[in-house]
Amino acid sequence: MNQAAILALLAAAATLEVGGDALMRAALHHHGLARAPFLAAGILVLAAYGLVVNLGPWDFGRVLGIYVVLFFLVAQLVNWLGFGLRPSPAILLGGALICAGGLVMTLWR
Repeated sequence: MNQAAILALLAAAATLEVGGDALMRAALHHHGLARAPFLAAGILVLAAYGLVVNLGPWDFGRVLGIYVVLFFLVAQLVNWLGFGLRPSPAILLGGALICAGGLVMTLWR
């Protein structure tokens, strides 16, 4: 599997994980039967994440750095666009450290 395919699969997994978490959060903020569709969708999306993240022929410990970077970026985007919460300066600084660490873990040979 080439690097572009691996990156695409990891990006899809991060998007599914963040999306499933967001659906679960939405379920918790609704009441009664209104939460059921969010809960059901969250369960399905998180199950899809579990499948996608395990499809690749990789040592997950080796690609974990780039996965965490992708997860952070997608999570901040969903938090901002989906929930109206912009990242604070502290989150941006911490995110820069996450990105730097992910690059070290991924690129160091």
